[in-house]
Amino acid sequence: MSVYSMTGYAAVQSTPARATPEADAGNGSHARLGVEIRSVNSRFLDLAFRLPDELRQAEPALRELLTGKLKRGKVEIRVSLESNSGGGLKAPASSTLQRLGSMEDTVRSWLPGAAALSVADILRMAAGEDKTTHDYSDDLLKLAKKALKDLLTAREREGTRLAQMLLERTAQLRALAASATPMVPKLVEQQKARFMERWKEAMALTDGSTLPEAAQDRALLEATSFAIRIDVAEEVMRLTSHLEEIDRLLTAGGEVGKRLDFLIQELHREANTLGAKSGSLELTHVSVDMKVLIEQIREQVQNIE
Repeated sequence: MSVYSMTGYAAVQSTPARATPEADAGNGSHARLGVEIRSVNSRFLDLAFRLPDELRQAEPALRELLTGKLKRGKVEIRVSLESNSGGGLKAPASSTLQRLGSMEDTVRSWLPGAAALSVADILRMAAGEDKTTHDYSDDLLKLAKKALKDLLTAREREGTRLAQMLLERTAQLRALAASATPMVPKLVEQQKARFMERWKEAMALTDGSTLPEAAQDRALLEATSFAIRIDVAEEVMRLTSHLEEIDRLLTAGGEVGKRLDFLIQELHREANTLGAKSGSLELTHVSVDMKVLIEQIREQVQNIE
C-alpha cells in the first residue's frame, strides 16, 4: 500500500451529450462541464463545494464520493458549466418566441401603457429558460470520479516522494544515534582520569587528617555518579526503536500520518533528553543535529494522510 500526501490537484473537462438534441437543432450549441479538485494538509477531512446553482442538487452525491476515498485534508471542489454555441449567439426556439409574444399581448391588454419587449429582453428570457432544459447530475458524477482518480494519483506520487525523503532522514538519525553511543565510555574514562588527578593533587596538600583510601573512594564515587548522569544508552535505544517503527509505517503505507506525527513527538523528546545529559561538546553537536533532522521530518509528516 502506498503513502499518500494530502497535497494534490486535478482538473478535467468534458462536453456531455444533450438529452434533448432537438432543442438545439440548427444552432450547434453545447455545454462544457468542468471539475477542479485541489487539496492541502489538514488534521481532518474538510470539504468545500463551489457549484453553480443548476448543480446544487449534486452536492450530496459528490460528498459521498469524496468521503469514500479521502480521509484527511482540506479539499475544495469547483464545478463549472458553460454554454457555448457554434454561431456565437443562440437563437431562441420558435416555441419560446410564441410564448413570450402571447404573454406580452396578455400584459398589454391589461396595461396598455406597458413598454414592448426589446430584443435584449427576449434573448435574456430565452437564455434563462434554456438553462433548465437538461440535468447534468449524472455527467457531473462521472466527471468527478475521473477528477478524483487523477487527484489520488497526484497525492500518491507526492506521497512516494515524501516517504523516500523521510526514509533518508531516518537513516541519518540512526547514524547519529549510533555515533553517540561510543562517546559515553570515552567521556567516563576522561572524567575518571580528571577525578583521580584531582585526588592526587589533594593528597599532596593534605596534612594527613584524611585517609588516602577514603579520598580515593570519594573520587571514584564522583566518577561513577558522572557516568550514570551522562549515560544515554536508554535514550539511544528508544530513538532507534521509534525510527524502526517510522520505517515500518512508511513501508507499509496507508493512513499513517497521525501515527507518524506521534512518533515524531517522541523522537523530539528523546533528542532533548540526550542533549540535557550531554557531557561534551561532541555529544551536544549530535543532539543539535538530531533536532534539525527531526524538525525537517515533522514538517513533511504534516503533509501525509
